[in-house]
Amino acid sequence: MKSLKLYRGVYSLTAGMLALALFSLTATAADQDQVKQPVDQRYADESTQEVPQFQQHVVPLLGKLGCNGRACHGSFQGKGDFRLSLFGYDFVMDHKELTNAEAERVNMKEPGKSLIIQKPLNEIEHEGGKRFELNSWQHRLLTRWIAGGAQGVPKDAPKFDRLEVTPNAIQFSKEGETVQLKAVAVWSDGTRENVTPICRFQTNNEQIATINEEGLVTSNKPGDTHVVVFYDAGVIPVPVLQPVSDQYGDKYPQVAASTKVDKLVVNKLQKLGVVPADLCDDTEFLRRVSLDLSGTLPAPHEVEAFLKNTSPNKRAEKIDELLESPGYAAWWTTKLCDFTQNNYDDLINVAPVRDKPSQEWYDWIKKRVTDNVGYDDIVEGILLATSREKGENFDQFTKNMNAIYQGKPGQEFADREHMPYYWARRNFRNPDDRVLGFAYTFLGIRIQCAQCHKHPFDQWTQNDFKEFRGFFTRVNFGVNPESRQEYAAMVEELGADKLRGNQLLRELNKQVNKGETVPFMEVYVPKARAANKNQNKNKNKKQRRQGRNQSPATAKLLGAEVVEINEMDDPRAALMEWLRRENNPFFAKAFVNRVWSAYFNRGIIEPADDLNLANPPSNAPLLDYLSREFVKHDYDMKWLHREIANSDTYQRSWKTNPTNELDEVNFSHYIPHRMPAEVLYDAIHQATASDDAIDSMKNSVGERAIGIAASGVRNRALRDKQYALTIFGRSTRESNCDCDRSVDPSLLQTMYIKNDNDVYSAINRSNSSWLFQVGQQLGAVEAKNAQKTRMNDRADQLKEQAQQLKQRVAQLKKQEDKKKQLQQAQKRLRSLTAELKKVRQNAGRAQNSPTKVQTLEEPISAEKTEEIITRTYLRSLSRYPTEQETESAKKYIEESKDKMAGIYDLIWAVLNTKEFMLNH
Repeated sequence: MKSLKLYRGVYSLTAGMLALALFSLTATAADQDQVKQPVDQRYADESTQEVPQFQQHVVPLLGKLGCNGRACHGSFQGKGDFRLSLFGYDFVMDHKELTNAEAERVNMKEPGKSLIIQKPLNEIEHEGGKRFELNSWQHRLLTRWIAGGAQGVPKDAPKFDRLEVTPNAIQFSKEGETVQLKAVAVWSDGTRENVTPICRFQTNNEQIATINEEGLVTSNKPGDTHVVVFYDAGVIPVPVLQPVSDQYGDKYPQVAASTKVDKLVVNKLQKLGVVPADLCDDTEFLRRVSLDLSGTLPAPHEVEAFLKNTSPNKRAEKIDELLESPGYAAWWTTKLCDFTQNNYDDLINVAPVRDKPSQEWYDWIKKRVTDNVGYDDIVEGILLATSREKGENFDQFTKNMNAIYQGKPGQEFADREHMPYYWARRNFRNPDDRVLGFAYTFLGIRIQCAQCHKHPFDQWTQNDFKEFRGFFTRVNFGVNPESRQEYAAMVEELGADKLRGNQLLRELNKQVNKGETVPFMEVYVPKARAANKNQNKNKNKKQRRQGRNQSPATAKLLGAEVVEINEMDDPRAALMEWLRRENNPFFAKAFVNRVWSAYFNRGIIEPADDLNLANPPSNAPLLDYLSREFVKHDYDMKWLHREIANSDTYQRSWKTNPTNELDEVNFSHYIPHRMPAEVLYDAIHQATASDDAIDSMKNSVGERAIGIAASGVRNRALRDKQYALTIFGRSTRESNCDCDRSVDPSLLQTMYIKNDNDVYSAINRSNSSWLFQVGQQLGAVEAKNAQKTRMNDRADQLKEQAQQLKQRVAQLKKQEDKKKQLQQAQKRLRSLTAELKKVRQNAGRAQNSPTKVQTLEEPISAEKTEEIITRTYLRSLSRYPTEQETESAKKYIEESKDKMAGIYDLIWAVLNTKEFMLNH
């Protein structure tokens, strides 16, 4: 047997290594005596009289056999009138189902005739087939439980404490090696038991490693993944790693690691034998960081200035510059609005003016992003939000809100302490919906499974969900009962007391726009009401529909303590305190992981909104470091951006080497990915814009796609951009999932870039396009002043001719024999007068009317052609064209009969490259 060697804290094992040998090298003899033998050994002996425990042995065995899985008795309908809780989380229910006397599943007089024995043995027809053999340890365990009285879980039974798995990390050296895992359950009374035979196992990537039902891990292809061990509430991921090259450990080349982020990334790469890519060049960095930080392409003059800059700190200086740009505030506000779910359609009836709430939501966050308010303070302003500010009575609240809605000076919604619309959404008024939304937004976890059963890949049970829900039952939206009379009096004064629902809101909309004072509905938190068990059931249902459920006396934080909330003014305060705890396992990590994902197109935990125990981080020390330091820096979002963007890890090239070309999870090189929908839409319009228009777009983002406040099909701000943003995957903000945003390619996207009128109009738009600017320089566009001058000259000519004709007409009127000539002169005068009027009108419109690029058949100088090509590349790809690209483009333009059409084709062709579409 070959020896086991410890390498940098990770076990490296050779093929054929057995679990017993592994254990003998990692535990003392005393430790072995303290751990109970596994059930497959204890019940292998037919003479054993030990009675197994229901929670500790029976339920895990049923899970191991698949009995309480989705496809069997764990489904919502059950199978054959027999239903178990999915994954065995409800011990009371499962025990009742198993011991139901009428069903005869358990026969304590003759255990062998119990259905839960006969069916798995296939002695009686069983749709699930044979699950174990006669006289097997599984057979004996279930039989002994029945013979011992088929007891459930006693009230004083020890509680599950934790699951310990050894080894806690595995490093293989080649394909086909095996390692046996060992799982020990630890209970509150100090009992320790080897539960490996009744654990469930899974691999997160079977191409890297597989694991069988006994917990034997087998290596496959090089790379890294996790295998996961499940027992009771314990979910333990075990890293599995096999180097992809021989350049690992002591053979790893010297790699610079200038930041803590880089050291943690390189440390993982060293174990894998993955050599990171070189740093990207300046043009790649500038384009990449500009798009990621500000959602905006760098302007051509910015590219040229950055390439000429010889400062060794120019990249860090550029990052600081971008963090102060309007684009940064707009784009990262949009990102925050994505996962807080600012959706226009869900806010239509929450205020008298429909368009206001979603825009106010955006503006409230944007002000804080601009001012670099701590992320925790932003969350506090949302989480603890009520419509009234501290100390505001209803009259003051109403006056202040009317002043905001009527645009009175000095009144801005963004200046208010709270942003209550998060709670006012029509799809967020049920406590269950709030649990799901809160967990997704602020914890980065998908807890919807626990709404009905135990989470399949995490510790959360239905009971956890129910106990957590108590924090959200007292938050309400509507007419505050404390001010109902004042609200009604204001409505009556407006003459709208007979109106209800949408009709009332439409009337209030009219009145507030006229400058009248109208009442507002509110987000409010009433005092707790004691539960009344004798209340009418229908009344309870009505209260639930209205979101006014009776508040429970206590609520339980996820994975933490029970809180007495009945005496609290606002139970959400306990949530905020919990989020800010230094040891909170979710809050900081969820945000850090989302920000990392925005830079690398994948999170350290992927998906970025699925922090569950069975989905561990690809680099846990890295996520721990960033999260810990984020908290220490008072949740400073700009600190986090700097820490990531200044790292070599972020600034690495997308060009790979043989060791890292298959790596997609360890950040050894930059992985090109398509720009987000809003960023791409803006990039198309910026790349085709004139120099003046680019400066305007960069300094004023209000009309850009990255500055659109909300999603929603009814959002008028999206109308002109809706189709493009939809096909490119802008977040719909409809569900509790980051998957509402998509970067997947599609045929519609290709057709849009190639053929859509949007792209044609962007390239060919009058007055503010790059093509128009070039046309002016080449004389293929007549300047507006020149048009006006020409028209005025023509008007002067017509005026002079008309005056001469008037004199001629006057003379002819005196000559009776000249009637025919007089008629002709009068006709000509009328024609001249009409033409003069038209020319004067056109001259007046010339300054404001769009002008068009004209055809240009004359040759363009080689020097000017090269300049046009260079500027086209700078404004779209943020780099100079190669010599080959320049020559090809010059040849095409020179051979084009219409030179302006050739330049149009060049712009169109560059937009249709992968290089333009991707952030790289």
